[in-house]
Amino acid sequence: MKRSVFIKSSLAGAALVLVQKITRSENTDLIKKMIPKIIRKGEGRVLNVIGDMQTIKLTGEETNGQFTLIEEENVPGTMIPMHTHSNEDEVFRVLEGQMELTVGGKTTVLNPGDIGFGPRGVPHSWRIVGNRKAKVILSVFPAGIESMFEELSQLPAGPPDLTKVAEICGRYGVHFV
Repeated sequence: MKRSVFIKSSLAGAALVLVQKITRSENTDLIKKMIPKIIRKGEGRVLNVIGDMQTIKLTGEETNGQFTLIEEENVPGTMIPMHTHSNEDEVFRVLEGQMELTVGGKTTVLNPGDIGFGPRGVPHSWRIVGNRKAKVILSVFPAGIESMFEELSQLPAGPPDLTKVAEICGRYGVHFV
C-alpha cells in the first residue's frame, strides 16, 4: 500500500471513530438532561389559554427541548381559529369526546382513539363538537410552545384582545390565517 493511501485511509478511519464518539457523547448528554417523571391523572400545571383548558404534563425543560405534552379538556364549542406554526409540528390524540380538525384544507371529526397531525407551516384549526366534553392529548415537537401558552393564560378574563393575542403568538412563530 502506498504511504499516501495508508495515511488517507488512516485519517478517514480516525475521523469516523471520532464522529461516532462525539455522537454517542451528545446522545448521552441528551439523555442525562432529560428528567424522568411519572405524571398521575389530575397532575400538571393547569392553564386557561383563552378558554382552552390545558394541563401541561411535560415541558421542554423536562424533555431537553424535544417535545411538550399537554392534556386538553374542553366543552363543545371550544375552538382555536385557523393558524400556522413556523417552528412546531402538532399531534392531536382524542381520548374522549369529539374534535373537528381542519388541516391542509380537509376537515374531519376525530373520535376517541383517532389521531390528527398538523405539520408546521400547514394551516390548521380545531373545534370541540358533539354533546360532551372532549379530552385530547396534544404533543408538540419540538418543545417551547408552552411558554406561549403560559403567556396567553396571563391575559385578563373576558373577551380577548385579539391584537395582543396575535402579537404574543407572532413572537412564537404562530400566525392566524
